[in-house]
Amino acid sequence: MTDPANSPDPAAEMRFLTRGVTPHEAAALSAVLHGLMREENDSLRQAPARGQSAWQRSQRGIRTPMVPGDGRWRGFSA
Repeated sequence: MTDPANSPDPAAEMRFLTRGVTPHEAAALSAVLHGLMREENDSLRQAPARGQSAWQRSQRGIRTPMVPGDGRWRGFSA
């Protein structure tokens, strides 16, 4: 595993194609891109959330059998 402190900063290798970029603008853009890359990198290192999957949530208990008789299903007289 690489140590983040020793790995090269990808933002340091940025090259601007637009002319006339001020050092202030370059620093601001570099800070934003560096923050986004760090956030993305941190989210990739996190373990996925553990919980019920959609398959598990959709499962229902098995219904008890319907028994015909008085006061029950089909418990009417014809």
